[in-house]
Amino acid sequence: MASSIGLLSFRHIVHMRGPQARLSTQRIPARLFSVATALRPEPEEEASAVPQTFPYEHFYSRVLKKKHEDGSYRQFRNINRLAREFPYAHSDNKEKRVDVWCTNDYLGMGGHPKVLQAMHTVLDKYGACSGGSRNISGHNQWAEALEKSILKLHAKEAALTFTSGYVANESALVVLGSHLPDCVFLSDASNHSSLIEGIRKSTAAKLVWKHNDLCDLERKLASIPLQVPKIVVFESVYSMCGTVAPISEICDLAEKYGAITFLDEVHAVGLYGPHGAGVAEHLDYKAHLVGNIKGTVMDRIDIISGALGKAFGTMGGYIAGSAALVDMVRSQARSFIFTTAQPPAVMAGARAAIEHLYEHDDLRIQLHKNTRMVKAALREHDLPVLPNQSHIIPLMVGNSVLCKEVADILFNEYDIYVQPINSPSVPRGQERLRIAPTPAHTPGQQEHLVKALVEIWRRLHLPTLKDWQTEGLSPLSEALRKDHLENVWMDAQLGLCNRKAGEIDEEQPKAFRPEETRLGWH
Repeated sequence: MASSIGLLSFRHIVHMRGPQARLSTQRIPARLFSVATALRPEPEEEASAVPQTFPYEHFYSRVLKKKHEDGSYRQFRNINRLAREFPYAHSDNKEKRVDVWCTNDYLGMGGHPKVLQAMHTVLDKYGACSGGSRNISGHNQWAEALEKSILKLHAKEAALTFTSGYVANESALVVLGSHLPDCVFLSDASNHSSLIEGIRKSTAAKLVWKHNDLCDLERKLASIPLQVPKIVVFESVYSMCGTVAPISEICDLAEKYGAITFLDEVHAVGLYGPHGAGVAEHLDYKAHLVGNIKGTVMDRIDIISGALGKAFGTMGGYIAGSAALVDMVRSQARSFIFTTAQPPAVMAGARAAIEHLYEHDDLRIQLHKNTRMVKAALREHDLPVLPNQSHIIPLMVGNSVLCKEVADILFNEYDIYVQPINSPSVPRGQERLRIAPTPAHTPGQQEHLVKALVEIWRRLHLPTLKDWQTEGLSPLSEALRKDHLENVWMDAQLGLCNRKAGEIDEEQPKAFRPEETRLGWH
């Protein structure tokens, strides 16, 4: 009998010359049977008919045409970030300097002298390639040192590095879901594609709970028998909207219903907490400052994933958790076992960034000060910033074609680079610019950005904040009506207790000079 994917047998002509022509039998998927039979010639035509093949190139062109027509086709900018002039870059024209406002190298660690020195030292001695997978000549002292720094950062028993944050998430979830018997994932509705794909590829059962909705999460947890393995999968900072998960409350529910927690801190590591371990560490700021880890929110999280290619300024991803859990993933994850390990120089650079940010918080503090300034200025000009508690500034446009047009004007006329965010990264009708201030953006650069956006909004007659707040205009209207959300970084932690909201930090230079930077290593 045919299998569940519906393999069927069908006879077809093998066109050969002379008496060697014969019939053969092949097994093909049922979903292709209609295509195969449609292309099969009628018996009386078999001698003269030309075999038909699938029109591959035509099909590719149709897919691309559709994306062009609906405005979701993605075009890449030629952006060459300058290591010693962060946050500036040049385009394909080396004379055109561009102010980058959307980098995920949030703190500029990709150009930090400690990172570059570590990479140069290892590169010169050990070369550019790891030589193979971690199982075949790719394991070395730099891999061991990097994983020790990561487990120290998150106060876990073990850590494991991967070639990217995407691969780390996907690999770990595939292993967990395929090995825990009858496992059920509970996934936040706004989770990143890497989390979604890892759950899907594990073939385990999945329940999706409404974004950051604790009541919905509890209802779904309560519907699963206590003895069934359950994994609550969520992010600390959601990168497209900037919302922050109620991590402590999620831990409460997970413990109540016998679930474990998988927390993606990809867009938070380096930026939150006294040591840069992420939002989970930040929630117990004072305790982690003095090393009181037991019972903290971060201690209660079972698995933490992070990235090395964002605030840590290099490339790669990782998970951290118990020794047995991490070793199980190491032993079972095919995308770890069968891929070439990161180059030693990259591992050395990543470790240098982690160690520096573990001891120094000045860059992340300045980033969050700058974020507050830009958010306040944009909203004061009635521009539709989606409120959140994080360092992300989503500026709503609501149309893919217009979103790209805004980005093009910023780039071509104002020498500002902000990438438009369209479907599938966000739902249709919620297209936006995703602005990411850095610690190096001066007040002059901030003012230049705000003035440019105000002028473009007026020129294109784009919906303002008041327009977006109109009931029924968008599913986000209610969220945009919120005037204030408590930030993860409190005023006292940023040294802002005696400063009014929106007031300029007097220690920052006010004059706009393109070569200015507050990053002291330049």
